[in-house]
Amino acid sequence: MLDWSQCKVIESSPGKVSGAWVFQGTRVPVSAILNNLKHLTLDQLVEEFASVPSASIEELLNFLARSADPVFTEEQAQSLEFHAHPAR
Repeated sequence: MLDWSQCKVIESSPGKVSGAWVFQGTRVPVSAILNNLKHLTLDQLVEEFASVPSASIEELLNFLARSADPVFTEEQAQSLEFHAHPAR
């Protein structure tokens, strides 16, 4: 099971967006970014959700990659590069 509390760029508070996981310092739910990944490029996500720093979106994606692969190391995560591709 994914432990969202281990992702340093998101937070959950009962009084903020009904306790949903949001990006720190914002009211933007993590689910909004994840739901839009299938339609928007990284650059478009950053533009659409301007209150969320691009580094926070990238850290969320790195966190998901590390969580999905138990042998994924922090060193590998730091070497990841995200490239925007045209939406299909």
